[in-house]
Amino acid sequence: MEDWLQLASTALSVDQIDEASQERLLGVARDVAHGVERKLTPVATYLLGVAVERRVAAGEERSAAFASAIADLERAIDAGHDI
Repeated sequence: MEDWLQLASTALSVDQIDEASQERLLGVARDVAHGVERKLTPVATYLLGVAVERRVAAGEERSAAFASAIADLERAIDAGHDI
C-alpha cells in the first residue's frame, strides 16, 4: 500500500500523506461511507482536499489546515444525521 501511495504522490507532484493524517482521512472517509452515503466518499475527500489547499493558500500551516478541515467535515457528517 505504501508503495502505491508513493507512486500516486509522485504522479500528482504532492508530498506523501503522513501516517497519522492518513488514518484521520480514512476515518472520515469511513464515516461518510457508512454514515452518509458510500458513493459520496470520493466527492467528500475531494472537497476536503480543496478546503485544505484553500486554507494553506490563505496562510494556514498544512497540518493545521488538514486538522481543521477534517474537524469541519466531521461536524457536517454529524449535522447530516439530523437531515
